[in-house]
Amino acid sequence: MDTVHILWYTREWKDGENAELLIGVYRTDADAKVAIERLKRQPGFIEYPHGFLVVPYELGRTTGQKDL
Repeated sequence: MDTVHILWYTREWKDGENAELLIGVYRTDADAKVAIERLKRQPGFIEYPHGFLVVPYELGRTTGQKDL
């Protein structure tokens, strides 16, 4: 099956609120990492550059689906 790489940005604010932002879906892990390098120097991300997370996701599979 084909796999894509989902790029998330998460951050906990001083008031305890959490923010999750879907940045994009990329063909490869390397493509997602290029996006991180570009974005982590931008306003809104520069203050917390470690909030990025790349999650591989298999296409055509339901979340939590086991091999049947």
